[in-house]
Amino acid sequence: MTSKLLLASAIAACAVVLQGCVAGAVVGAGTVALMADDRRTTGIYIEDENIEWKAVAKVHDQFQGSHINATSFNRKLLLTGEVSTEETKKAVEAAMRSIPSVVAVANELAIGPNSPVSARGNDSLVTSNLKARLVGNGKVSPTHVKVITEAGTVFLMGLVTPSEADAAVEIARSTAGVSRVVKVFEYLPPK
Repeated sequence: MTSKLLLASAIAACAVVLQGCVAGAVVGAGTVALMADDRRTTGIYIEDENIEWKAVAKVHDQFQGSHINATSFNRKLLLTGEVSTEETKKAVEAAMRSIPSVVAVANELAIGPNSPVSARGNDSLVTSNLKARLVGNGKVSPTHVKVITEAGTVFLMGLVTPSEADAAVEIARSTAGVSRVVKVFEYLPPK
């Protein structure tokens, strides 16, 4: 009886530990699947992640009290959120340009008070709805377009053809809660 209890305890303990492995494996497989359809090289994909981490560290170290988001795609850095002054906006951009391997900065920071959490929740909902609408549209792959929403403005990033960009913009414009669409695309030659 004791050996059966020990065996059951060991199996239960392993199951708890292995659950994390299964979740990790699923997330890892999902990342590999996304990267396989991404038009960026694996190296650039990883570098974009590094740029975002470095940007977050700079914001944390130098610009506390501001609401700043940094999104990198193909080494182009998009800044969204709010800062209190024009001088801060310029300082944030200069700090981000100093990150190695950043090739361009699109500074879309607004000057004013930080947005409330409820507004950010609405923006997340708009982003989710737009991403869902991109799935299966037949004109542009959702893996080729990165969607960022800030204060009802949708920013679209990616490596796309002009016709894919037009399709993504049209889907974005017709999504509930979108007040404006800003293209931060890089264009590929038409197919």
